Amino acid sequence: MNNTVEMNSNLIEENDTNEKKLKKKSKYKSKLSKIKEQRQLYLLLLPAFILTIVFKYIPMYGILIGFKDYNPLYGITGSEWVGFKHFMKFLTSPNFIDIFMNTLKLSIFSLIISFPIPIIIAIMLNMVRSKTNKKNIQLILYAPNFISVVVVVGMLFILLSPTGPINQLVTIFTGEPIMFMSDPKYFRTIYILSGIWQGAGWSSIIYVAALANVSPELHEAALIDGANIFQRIRHIDLPTLKPLMVISFILAAGGIMSIGFEKAYLMQTSMNIPTSEIIATYVYKQGLQAGDYGYSTAIGLFNTIINVILLLTVNKVVKHINEGEGL
Repeated sequence: MNNTVEMNSNLIEENDTNEKKLKKKSKYKSKLSKIKEQRQLYLLLLPAFILTIVFKYIPMYGILIGFKDYNPLYGITGSEWVGFKHFMKFLTSPNFIDIFMNTLKLSIFSLIISFPIPIIIAIMLNMVRSKTNKKNIQLILYAPNFISVVVVVGMLFILLSPTGPINQLVTIFTGEPIMFMSDPKYFRTIYILSGIWQGAGWSSIIYVAALANVSPELHEAALIDGANIFQRIRHIDLPTLKPLMVISFILAAGGIMSIGFEKAYLMQTSMNIPTSEIIATYVYKQGLQAGDYGYSTAIGLFNTIINVILLLTVNKVVKHINEGEGL
């Protein structure tokens, strides 16, 4: 009796394993058949995939430089392993707190002030009924994005110089010019406001596209019900933009420590360094100017780790607050 029970149980187990194998084979075949059907699309993706591997993943091998006393003559493998020496050097550096706080303040202020502007622009553009006027306004708003950062900073130096047009107006009221580009207290304000002027219009494109999909009948119905403009924005426009706003905020907050190097470095002077020296400019100076590649790589890696932690944290918080919405 026991033997028959054991045989039956063995047969059942064999049947189960066979069924699982068949399911796996069928899934594998279905995946292969889908790939074969869509092979042209995969071929189109192939160049982008190869470029991503070559220029994004293979260079990650260079992370090892941050853990070595790197010497170009010996290469990465031949250089002496020093572990976390460079990380400790940066964390215990007298400049660490100032550089870290400068980066954090500039990034947070930029995010807080800059983030809502494209949304406001998109909502205002959506209210323009004349197509001609709308296109002209969009052209004016989008054009600054195509101006090089070098040109923008050059314009800032000309406009804000002691003899520039802005200081000529200031001199009329105060009697003396303000050293905008050399005074540390003005650096963040100039950086953020010029960034808004250059990028806010272009950043509003995705929000404008989202609002274009809103049915005009919703606004017409709201008008019939007596809703004013602010009520329509709150109950129609903002709920439409909410998913995009969430994703944009997560990505922006995740890259909070990766504020642009070019503009900060170009705006930097010997006088405004107390506020303009950020991690990106410090890495450039230590790596390319001082030739301390191991130390600069370690600082860059530290910055990346902070960004990843921020991205995961913000994403988790947003998902918790907005019931699963996030990346």
